[in-house]
Amino acid sequence: MFSKWRKKSTESQVVDIYSPVTGNAVPLANVPDEAFAGGHMGKGVAIEPLVGQLIAPFDGTVAHVIKSNHAVMLEHASGLQFLFHIGINTVSLKGDGFTSHISTGDKVKAGQVLIEFDIEKIKGAGYPIITPIIVTNADEVTSSIELFNGPVKAGSDVILKAVIKS
Repeated sequence: MFSKWRKKSTESQVVDIYSPVTGNAVPLANVPDEAFAGGHMGKGVAIEPLVGQLIAPFDGTVAHVIKSNHAVMLEHASGLQFLFHIGINTVSLKGDGFTSHISTGDKVKAGQVLIEFDIEKIKGAGYPIITPIIVTNADEVTSSIELFNGPVKAGSDVILKAVIKS
């Protein structure tokens, strides 16, 4: 089961976002990069991946794929926009170790493989593999966000619940 909409008793729209990566979800404060750890990029969570696949956690639209294939932005039907950034400073790899299966503008389905990445190659190059998942427009679109930590399986475990502003 992937992203789903549901109504609370107050009629607020709640969006459940499932993990796009299998691994261990941790607070953004654990990311060794101040832009992410300090929340400057937005609210979110990070995952220490165990499997080198980033999947679509919901049906949506690819807003942007970074040229080096280490990051992608997706937009959810609710208007939520997400940045999925595989590793830290991995732009320096210039795409080596990353295989993108999507392009900007593509419509994607929950569970679809977006990017495959070589965990050992990234670690071997000296880069942290921790993967921030950021809601880039949380303040504009949500009234609250609840984040979850712990072991997660891609497509199965909720990492974020967002209450959409009415």
